[in-house]
Amino acid sequence: MTVTVCLGSACHVRGSHQVLETLQRLIKENHVEDKVQLEGAFCMGNCEKGVCVRLDGTLFSFSPDTTEELFQKEILAKVK
Repeated sequence: MTVTVCLGSACHVRGSHQVLETLQRLIKENHVEDKVQLEGAFCMGNCEKGVCVRLDGTLFSFSPDTTEELFQKEILAKVK
């Protein structure tokens, strides 16, 4: 699975760096480094929705507060 986190200005202000760091930690803690590729990108064109995260082509809105829950539901559940 490819996980792309927007690092553009609007998402940066909404906490994209925290989302990225949390995802890095969760990927490592759950030992799915071989199944999840984490990438960064600039504007994904969905600035009003929060921190944009693309999971295999589908856009989601993450926040620092929802990252762990969304990781469990949308990433870990699909790669384990």
